[in-house]
Amino acid sequence: MIEEPGRVIALESGAVWVETQRKSTCSGCSAKNGCGQGLMDRLGVRERRELIRALSDLQLQLGDPVVIGIREDVLLRGAILVYLFPLIVLFVSALIATELSAAEPYVILAGLGGFLFSWLIVRKRSQRTAGDPGLQPVVLRTLLVGSAASGRAGLFSSRENDFEGSTE
Repeated sequence: MIEEPGRVIALESGAVWVETQRKSTCSGCSAKNGCGQGLMDRLGVRERRELIRALSDLQLQLGDPVVIGIREDVLLRGAILVYLFPLIVLFVSALIATELSAAEPYVILAGLGGFLFSWLIVRKRSQRTAGDPGLQPVVLRTLLVGSAASGRAGLFSSRENDFEGSTE
């Protein structure tokens, strides 16, 4: 399960909208002291906040700190579908045009046509699976801070174990 902390900013029936802060990987880079990107991140110039809709059956309130998660296999399959599949279709369609002895402009058009075709497939699939709860981020647990932790600790439970073994 890939986890990300955030803060609840809106409530829906069965779901919440969570604001997360995009993090840079610059802290793990060996060139962080001489890199302009690392400097921009330290100064907060490139700080971005993201809004994510996450499924939840917990009793949450606006402003509650939470941890949301998504299964690794869902993220990996999505990345392959969005990034790798269109490139493979582009190369295969251009290769087929080359094998058919097409002129170079037609090979380029075939590659672009294959890319467009794969983009349409990805778009249709994402529209078809948009409502699938197995592919949605979920609220795993709340992060209780300060004195609120003692009074509200019994109200929340971790949902991480519920989703690790689940299948689509």
